[in-house]
Amino acid sequence: MELSVYNIKGEDTGRKVTLSDAIFGLEPNEHVMYLDVKQYLANQRQGTHKSKQRHEVQGTTKKLKKQKGTGGARAGSMKSPVFIGGGRVFGPQPRDYGFKLNKKTKRVARLSALSTLAQEGKVALVETITLDAPRTKDFLSILTGLKLNNGKKTLLVTGEANKNVLLSARNIQKVTVATPVALNTHDLLNTDTLLLSEDGLKSLEQLYTPAE
Repeated sequence: MELSVYNIKGEDTGRKVTLSDAIFGLEPNEHVMYLDVKQYLANQRQGTHKSKQRHEVQGTTKKLKKQKGTGGARAGSMKSPVFIGGGRVFGPQPRDYGFKLNKKTKRVARLSALSTLAQEGKVALVETITLDAPRTKDFLSILTGLKLNNGKKTLLVTGEANKNVLLSARNIQKVTVATPVALNTHDLLNTDTLLLSEDGLKSLEQLYTPAE
């Protein structure tokens, strides 16, 4: 698959780059992508929910009424879950929702997500973006030139962390900046356009192309 390279003004430079089939030409594995996204979302959960059981609520433990002869069920404590203000049965307790996922599985999931974006025509290539100073207006002009300032989600992948680019983009809604090592399947599948800078594509290929 070939992509045209655009400059930061949105103009076609006339150059084309062939995407690696080892990264963008795989048959996507939907189940593996599901597992990776599930783990990512599970790790976002704090797991601090807590309800009080009967031994934790305040209240008297005095027997409410005599055992027999009232015509009702036996009752021994106001802390019983059957009474208002009593403890909760099998309520939520603090827990860790995370689970283990093999590194190879996560790698396949990310490559599947990249291949899915390529097959759907959601990958664009731009020259390396450099900004002299953090300025949101300058970054917006780049998005406008690339016709990406349309309210849809854009994920920009740069070769290395660029403070000026990051600060310029962080106040723009639906725009995310990341490096190849920080990419995750959730963000890849949750974007409308994967915008790769040339140095970002090079770093991505170095990261995911198997050594010969």
